[in-house]
Amino acid sequence: MAYRDVYESWKRDPEAYWMQAAEAIDWVTPPSKALFDDNAPLYEWYSDARVNTCWNAVDRHVEAGRGEQTAIIHDSPITHSRREISYVELRNRVASLAGALRAKGIEKGDRVIIYMPMIPEALEAMLACARIGAIHSVVFGGFASNELAVRIDDCRPKAIIAASCGLEPGRVVHYKPLLDGAIDMAEHKPEFCVIFQREQEVAQLEEGRDVNWYGFQFGVEPAECVPVEGNHPAYILYTSGTTGAPKGVVRPTAGHLVALNWTMKNIYDMNPGEVFWAASDVGWVVGHSYICYAPLIHGNTTIVFEGKPVGTPDAGTFWRVIAEHGVSGFFTAPTAIRAVKREDPTGALASKYDLSGLRTLFLAGERADPDTIEWAQKVLNVPVIDHWWQTETGYSIAANPMGIEKLPVKIGSPSVAMPGYDIRILDEGGHEVAPGQLGAIAVKLPLPPGTLPTLWNAGDRFRKSYLTTFPGYYETGDAGMMDEDGYLYVMARTDDVINVAGHRLSTGAMEEVLAAHPDVAECAVIGVSDDLKGQLPVGFLCLNAGSDRAQDDVVAEVVRLVRDRIGPVAAFKLALVVDRLPKTRSGKILRGTMVSIADGKEFRMPATIDDPAILDEIRAALQRIGYAA
Repeated sequence: MAYRDVYESWKRDPEAYWMQAAEAIDWVTPPSKALFDDNAPLYEWYSDARVNTCWNAVDRHVEAGRGEQTAIIHDSPITHSRREISYVELRNRVASLAGALRAKGIEKGDRVIIYMPMIPEALEAMLACARIGAIHSVVFGGFASNELAVRIDDCRPKAIIAASCGLEPGRVVHYKPLLDGAIDMAEHKPEFCVIFQREQEVAQLEEGRDVNWYGFQFGVEPAECVPVEGNHPAYILYTSGTTGAPKGVVRPTAGHLVALNWTMKNIYDMNPGEVFWAASDVGWVVGHSYICYAPLIHGNTTIVFEGKPVGTPDAGTFWRVIAEHGVSGFFTAPTAIRAVKREDPTGALASKYDLSGLRTLFLAGERADPDTIEWAQKVLNVPVIDHWWQTETGYSIAANPMGIEKLPVKIGSPSVAMPGYDIRILDEGGHEVAPGQLGAIAVKLPLPPGTLPTLWNAGDRFRKSYLTTFPGYYETGDAGMMDEDGYLYVMARTDDVINVAGHRLSTGAMEEVLAAHPDVAECAVIGVSDDLKGQLPVGFLCLNAGSDRAQDDVVAEVVRLVRDRIGPVAAFKLALVVDRLPKTRSGKILRGTMVSIADGKEFRMPATIDDPAILDEIRAALQRIGYAA
């Protein structure tokens, strides 16, 4: 079937569509129906089923005779080490850890925080929780103590599983002092902490509270899989909220299994046994969905990578991993590709490796600008597919469904709505706008299986954040437009649509123009307050490594480009060359924080910021042109 046929078959009969997709999952008690709408607009999927995530991700592959297949490849250019774990070994390790947690009193419904770096033990901890019905909440390893404390108080874990340290190029990140500090700050105290000691740093354990990863498993009976209800939370994942307080996105077990399994073939065109690599981190939704759960549920080999796109040791590290491990599908953020491109503008390092096994590069996390896509297409000679989704949804809202039909690529668009998502572009009054017009991107309810049914302990906040602006719709918080062919264009967060003298303009469209300049490696555009026009755009430019152009010349050229391609209405006259842009650890540019700095407003330091020192550089650059007073 072609994409349009598949999408229309979902639209005609969503119930039949999702019940058929559910047949790929091993159920203890199969669902009697797919959608439960008794409590609309709070919808649930497969609620009366009983199932176990760990069984579907690990044990069933062993039972099917594929236990010797590699489940996890750990590749750490920082420690110069590689390791492979088969499905049968993974099952044994997870069952042992789960048994030890159970022996310490962890039961179905208990929360467990996981605070670990990119090592296989992080996935084992997630799966061990799922095995016994505990609800895990992974917090990015190295998060500041106060941010970890906030999450401890919100989800009230009975236990915390952590590593002694994380590793960054050239430094050791000491996790244990951060963990101890967080527990001291938090009102809620965990009953115990499990510490995985890494050889790079052996942490001091606190007597009576801390137990050693291996020591507490000794002599304990391995745990079998515990069936849970379909609507039982698999995990809580905190995402930043506009109030500064994190939002705990809840992921329901059954819908999560069905949806992620469906995506591996239909969106990523992966077959069981093939190697899939999502170059992200387990602290972010991409890590949950596409490092841990989806590849394992589908029977793929997944890569856990402890490194950076550049500097470990160079901008060819991605290509080395793909070549050495036979990666078929590769998923990363556009910002990672831009970092590689900035260090290696000609793509010379890619030519050192045999990349013939790579079929597709998938991009998500930030807008994929045309220049980045075209560069990657030229260097890799494979389709480069942008797709768009959110922490809240857990997988693609819009994508090019490579396993159904490879649709024509329209650069700048993540392509079309996936089954389950009825996307509409709405004006401020909630009315649909014409094709090509900018508006708020919303999804008609109900959302499909696996998406968030609520926020942890915050049902009212869930309604207010997502369901009240446009009744009957999920508000994505993104702005964009749709063309006559149904291709979606995600232009900016709703907050990033600026109003210049009464004209609503997308900062994303301006960034697209700036990124097309041959000397610009990366860029961002923000709207700053202006007494006359309301807001004015300011561009920030990072130049390619080795560029010897005068900065003033590049600035003059990009100003002229915006005027030519968007028009004088954009009033784009200010651009600054900076060494780097402030980003989250997952690669998102912190535009909202930059706006606050420019307008001289107080702001809360983003918990997910990669390097706070960059904000001082941005402030200094803005002060040179009369902002950030």
